[in-house]
Amino acid sequence: MLLGEQEQFLSYNGEVLIFQLSKPKHVEGTADKTMNLCVRRMAFNRDTKLFVQKSSGVFSMRASHFKIEIICCSCATDSRTGIILPCILMKKKKRNNVVKYFLLLLHSSNQFEQSFHFKLDYELKEDIRLFTGPSVLWRHANKLFYISSDTCTVSSAPVQLSSVVWTGEIEDEGTVVLGIRTACLPESEDEDEFSTSDRAIWGSEFFGYAIATQKMLTATCFMPHAYSRVVSSVYVCKNEVLKKQLRISLVAITNKNQLIWFQDGHPKGVCELPYEKPCSVKTAVTSSNDLLFIVSFASRNICVVQKRDSLQVASKWQNVKSVLVDDFIGSGSEQLLLLFKDDSNTEVLSAFKITDLGEVNYASCINYKHDVPAAEGLQENGLLTVRALETRLQAGCTSVRELQQHLGLKRRVILESCRALIDLVEERTHILPTAKEEGLVSLWDDVENPPHSLSKETSLASKVPEHFIEKLWQRVVGDSLVVGVKLTESFYLSLSDVSLSLVMDQDTSSISPIIECRNKIIKLNKAFSALAVSSCQIEPPPKKMKLDLRSKNDLKKEFPKRCSRVQLDGAKTVIAVTSLAPLLAFHRVCCVVLLHMKKQNRRNDSLQERKKITVLCGKILLTLEDISNGKYSVKMLRDNSYCTGSMEDILAVLAVSVRFSFQIVSSDCTLTPVNSWLLGEMECTPFKECHDNIFCHKAGNVYGTVFNWTLKNPFEGVLTLFCRNLTVLFQCLHSLTRILPPSCDVKLLRSGSKSVLTEQLALALEKEMLTSRSSFFSKESKAENSLTWGNEPGKKINDAPVASLLDSEEGVQQFRKKLQNEREESVLSMNQTMNGVLYQKIALKIAEAQLSSDMIVGRLSKS
Repeated sequence: MLLGEQEQFLSYNGEVLIFQLSKPKHVEGTADKTMNLCVRRMAFNRDTKLFVQKSSGVFSMRASHFKIEIICCSCATDSRTGIILPCILMKKKKRNNVVKYFLLLLHSSNQFEQSFHFKLDYELKEDIRLFTGPSVLWRHANKLFYISSDTCTVSSAPVQLSSVVWTGEIEDEGTVVLGIRTACLPESEDEDEFSTSDRAIWGSEFFGYAIATQKMLTATCFMPHAYSRVVSSVYVCKNEVLKKQLRISLVAITNKNQLIWFQDGHPKGVCELPYEKPCSVKTAVTSSNDLLFIVSFASRNICVVQKRDSLQVASKWQNVKSVLVDDFIGSGSEQLLLLFKDDSNTEVLSAFKITDLGEVNYASCINYKHDVPAAEGLQENGLLTVRALETRLQAGCTSVRELQQHLGLKRRVILESCRALIDLVEERTHILPTAKEEGLVSLWDDVENPPHSLSKETSLASKVPEHFIEKLWQRVVGDSLVVGVKLTESFYLSLSDVSLSLVMDQDTSSISPIIECRNKIIKLNKAFSALAVSSCQIEPPPKKMKLDLRSKNDLKKEFPKRCSRVQLDGAKTVIAVTSLAPLLAFHRVCCVVLLHMKKQNRRNDSLQERKKITVLCGKILLTLEDISNGKYSVKMLRDNSYCTGSMEDILAVLAVSVRFSFQIVSSDCTLTPVNSWLLGEMECTPFKECHDNIFCHKAGNVYGTVFNWTLKNPFEGVLTLFCRNLTVLFQCLHSLTRILPPSCDVKLLRSGSKSVLTEQLALALEKEMLTSRSSFFSKESKAENSLTWGNEPGKKINDAPVASLLDSEEGVQQFRKKLQNEREESVLSMNQTMNGVLYQKIALKIAEAQLSSDMIVGRLSKS
């Protein structure tokens, strides 16, 4: 490193970036008019426990009559692509006191890009910050100035301030500046009295300023104004909007050598710092999920405060050149990188330490005399305490799981008792639930179609439960009437065998009483609340999961999971959609709703026979007066950023809509504009019952369109639209293409997503295999029951006692001969003929299963 060289350190994606400003080697006979900004990417090698250089880059600048310096460096989001990039703010000072500043972006290829530049007649010295855009913010003469890459023009905020303590992103507000200014007492009397007196006593106050909207924010949600005289720096750990109120958790350091933890504007903890003049604070989350606060001091000292039950100093170091926070060892959690000042070694990163105050602890070969623990044995005691707490937590989780299993068993017993009582009153035979429904696991090998010895139990399990209709409802959506029947969780028939019919229940001698309609089956996998279901699994997992093979009209919607494992409710809804206009001619229409299905029975030959049955679900009444009053209309209203439509309203909208799925891929930009387009221009809000789907409230033809946006990664996603017609689809796509970058590729998924088709193919292949195995077991059962052994008619296997044959040598020979004959007869018994009608049925079933698999393979090859 040359004399007079500047050096800055920055962590980025687990690497250490070293920026050095130096002059190139002087060549005789040439004037030195350039200055080089060099960058070196250093990565930690866990084998050698040293930092090694991965790559490097150089940016050359003309330096004649200029004095070039590095002001600061940080990571900020590039608004063009949405990617976070390293940013370096540089300064060129001319002789006529004109100062030129320019901001550089460093790309992954180590190429520098100048984002923007600006000139000032003064130097930047106070509260310089880099943030999203990229943008630069600073304070001068008690005024706030900023410039971004979008405008490239210096702007000023209409506020007088004495310092800036924090700059960052706030939900729904964008970039916000938290600063301190002289107290401005309000003239009106409706302000908060405590806040007003606070500012009057201390003479200063906090203020929040949103740069994008240029509006002032209430600062009391950050901290009380009484702390404005002592706070020097702030780090906001968490911010969110709940019930239209901003909730903020932050940590602040004061010039009284204190670290204070605030939640929603109230102090929750305080810790005395070991050194004077704290400058800045940052956070780290370790592998043990501990929250660490790293405080830097003006004297080049560092201390770490740990937050558990209380705030306490966990460790401290002296003579630290720089401290960085990132995942340097690639473990998935954050660590601290301490770079110590070492005058005896000119190598960069020669004296360092990587630690998370736990199991991770790497250091260079230098013996640090300044590594002083906060208390003797604190780290060791902390590890022992954590292990003891983890053991207690595991024991507590086990107790909670056992209690939930006990409560679940009680609930099932009560429900089964109620079903038995209903069957008794209605004079029906009560059928006990199968072992599979009770979550029990068979001790024998899993066989889909058991042999004839289990035919009696299997015939009981294959009967259809009579109480499987949970709810009958109707809705009017546009020109369509939607009728839905919600089936209970115990209804386990194949979806392809269920349909609805609407029959007019009145005198219709002139026309047919059967109403023409189309059927759809919708299954919603709805997650239970986190309060009702533990994060641990209640029931033991079955040996093999069997999923329903969905038809082409199925719409699968997954709700957000609020815990690591939740039970899914398998409720299915069968929906019939018909035209409303022909029914309105009768003024008053009463329709009978019939549910059609196929019941599976088992013959003696173990083949399943499907019997068609029809169940009366109930009646619906439709009048012009009810339709005019909006009794059955879909109600989609906004309430606290949510759409309050009921589950029936959501199902009705999906049933009358046409589904289109598009794959959106961007090669060089993230797809963050899609989410902004949905929530902004399209005015969408998520359903309260189903957060993944959002409802469009924008006035015009697009109103009522349902969107589902799923990101596979920041550069690829699938957008699903449920719209009334193609006109609405083209309007939505036209609006979408205006906000997407030109390099984006939008592809229509004609046959559905690959994940759904892959799942359907797996289920079809499983069904094909089970069909073949069922045919084999039917033939084996028939052979065991009716066929004779060998070539001698009427001679069956003799089960004589074995012990009596082994008493003599002749008996042993007789037993050996008998065993050999039985073995030959067993082989001959497998070569049997089959009835022609039975063979036709088996061949037809296998062909149908293979045709279904082949059709799905064809759709999958086109997707």
